Amino acid sequence: MNLKRLAAVFLAPAAFLSLTACGINSIPTAEEEAKARWADVENQYQRRADLIPNLVATVQGYADQEREVLTEVTEARAGANRITVTPEQLTDPEAMRAFSEAQSRLSAAIVPLQRLQEAYPDLKSNQNFLALQSQLEGTENRVTIARSDYNQAVQNYNTTIRTFPAVIGAKIFYGAEPMVPFEATTEDAEEAPTVSFGNSQ
Repeated sequence: MNLKRLAAVFLAPAAFLSLTACGINSIPTAEEEAKARWADVENQYQRRADLIPNLVATVQGYADQEREVLTEVTEARAGANRITVTPEQLTDPEAMRAFSEAQSRLSAAIVPLQRLQEAYPDLKSNQNFLALQSQLEGTENRVTIARSDYNQAVQNYNTTIRTFPAVIGAKIFYGAEPMVPFEATTEDAEEAPTVSFGNSQ
């Protein structure tokens, strides 16, 4: 009887460790995947921000009098660049909301540039403008894909830290908190916006 009790004393921790061990490594793996996907989101938004000064400069060459539109785009870009989310802030809903709202304001500020092509036909045929348009369209699509990939990685991480046996390691070893998915703050923001500046009739 004593032998059985002794065996139980030694086997219980081993059983506990074997149960939790199968989830221990999955937590940082899922966390790092989500962080990597967030870096992709930031990279695509930065790519968009980098295109905008050239776009503004091109429009300005043909429609310098549209200063209000150009100023709003420039200011929205500056505002979006000021707000960043570090990997440590991916569990902070307020930080994620502020980032999303800043990027949405920039998206909205770009839209009036679409209308300028109708008022300035020479702008519509400018090769530099058309090239920037194509790059911006591609970037908006990449942003949408990157956000979707990030949200999928967040869902995987959040599920991992709430699922047995990983939930034990998540609480005891990592103090893991759920990450915040990227949520649209404007209507239809989950879809890539149409930024067709040229080729319209």
